[in-house]
Amino acid sequence: MANVVLIGATGFVGSAVLNELLSRGHKVTAVVRHASKLPANDNLTAVEEDVADVDAIAAIAKGKDTVISAYNPGWSNPDIKRLIEVNYPKIVEAVKKSGVGRLLIVGGAGTLFVKPGLRVVDSGAIPAEIMDGVRPLGDFYLNYLTKEHDLDWVFFSPAGEFDADGLRTGKFRLGKDDLVVDPATGTSHISVKDYAVAMVDELEKPAHHKERFTIGY
Repeated sequence: MANVVLIGATGFVGSAVLNELLSRGHKVTAVVRHASKLPANDNLTAVEEDVADVDAIAAIAKGKDTVISAYNPGWSNPDIKRLIEVNYPKIVEAVKKSGVGRLLIVGGAGTLFVKPGLRVVDSGAIPAEIMDGVRPLGDFYLNYLTKEHDLDWVFFSPAGEFDADGLRTGKFRLGKDDLVVDPATGTSHISVKDYAVAMVDELEKPAHHKERFTIGY
C-alpha cells in the first residue's frame, strides 16, 4: 500500500485516478478545492488547499511516498493559461521541498508526435477554444520539466481523445513520444478508467523515470 497525495482528485481524470487508487487499497490524501465532492472512504483524507501555496503543499506531501498531480484550473476558466503557467512549476517546487522523490503528472497529448517533426498541438487537430489549456501544459513539459533533474518525475500523456464512458478493460498499449493510434479505427483514444489503471500501475511498479510516456488502444 502506498501513501499518496493526489492533487485535483475531483476532476475528470483525477476522480478516475482516485477511484483506481482506493480500489487497490492505497492511502490517499486528496488536495481539492471542494472536499464535499469527494466520496467517503477510510483510506481517503481530504484537504482543501490552493496548489499555488508551495509551503502548504510541501507540508501536506511531507512523508508521503508519491505525489500525483491531476491539476487543471478548469477548461472553462478564462484564466486557465496563466494558472497552468504559474502553478505547475509551483507543484514541482512543493514536491521537491517536501522531500518526496517522485511526482506523476497527468499530462496532455499536445506535445506527442503525429508524424516525424509534427506535434499534435501544431497539427490543426486541436480546437482553438481549448488551446489555452493545451499549449501551456505542453510548454511546461518541454521547457521546464525536461530540465528538472533532481526530482523523479513522469509526464503521462493520454491518447488524443478520452472516452468518458469507456470501460475499464486493463488492455491498452503504451508508447513514449508518438501518438498511439488504434489500428482498427485509425483513431487515438483511451477510456479515462484505463488511463487511471496505467497511472496506478506506474505508481506500483515504476517503469518510467524523468520522462514522458503515453497510452492508447
